[in-house]
Amino acid sequence: MRVAVFSSKPYDRDSLISANAAHGHQLEFFEAALTPQTCGLAEGFEAVCVFVHDQLDEHLLRCLVGEGVRVVALRCAGFNNVDLAAARALGIQVVRVPAYSPHAVAEHAVALMLTLNRHTHRAYNRVREGNFALNGLLGFDMHGKTVGIVGTGRIGAVLARILHGFGCVLLGADLQENPDCLALGMRYVDRDTLLAESDIISLHCPLTPETRHMIDVHSIPRMKRGVMLINTGRGALIDTQAIIAGLKNGHIGALGLDVYEQEEHLFFEDHSNEIIQDDLLERLLTFPNVLVTSHQGFFTREALTAIAETTLGNLARLERGEPCPNAL
Repeated sequence: MRVAVFSSKPYDRDSLISANAAHGHQLEFFEAALTPQTCGLAEGFEAVCVFVHDQLDEHLLRCLVGEGVRVVALRCAGFNNVDLAAARALGIQVVRVPAYSPHAVAEHAVALMLTLNRHTHRAYNRVREGNFALNGLLGFDMHGKTVGIVGTGRIGAVLARILHGFGCVLLGADLQENPDCLALGMRYVDRDTLLAESDIISLHCPLTPETRHMIDVHSIPRMKRGVMLINTGRGALIDTQAIIAGLKNGHIGALGLDVYEQEEHLFFEDHSNEIIQDDLLERLLTFPNVLVTSHQGFFTREALTAIAETTLGNLARLERGEPCPNAL
């Protein structure tokens, strides 16, 4: 299949080219995002391969159909950036990568927790400046702390296993209870109970109309004062303005973000020589108890390999006319 790969970085090209040895697709890589302005690059391709920040609304999907595209291959798990109803109406098949490495994201969530708790990012900078004082670096034992996991699918379950090893008390909130989590002693509760009882809250649910801004001005006061909040899911699960207010009044004691609701025009690019125009993000970065990483939770060798293999396997199945289990 002839495939136009958009929003491609060197690491995307390396992993896809390596995985393609088993499939023989004709891949052409474009660093540009897929937009109405770049849609013409897809002319003559059967499929486009896109990432999380490529917004495929009805207008763009119509543009793709006009260029001859019949397949959209998402090299990610989330699909909130695609108008699926419009795709179906236009006869475009959409496939995704529902699981690549749940370990990668879960381990990154734990890295955020440990860094915020033990202030290792601040300690690193201090020692490099010759400051060996411990004042301001006091943390707490993870053992015995209650961690609430919102979304206990593959990633949430891996996180639960890691935290069980630390000796944490596990709470879960999900539409369905995961037997693997129950076996670890997780207690499933409603979301309000999870917010009220958790010392640490970690978000691992998909972004839907029901979960958008699930952390907002109404939910923050229901949390324990000084709670640690971690989000490696989707940025819009959190209302950023509400979080800033919670940080200012001390209700939120620590915040770790690998995703941000306005990340689309910032993350994955180098803006170090620019004045960043996002005032909310800039305000977040002024807090000493906030740690922001740029959507790197998925970024391990194993995950990139799995993403590439699943993406190209999805396309191979469609090319052969076979049912694809990862179709949306």
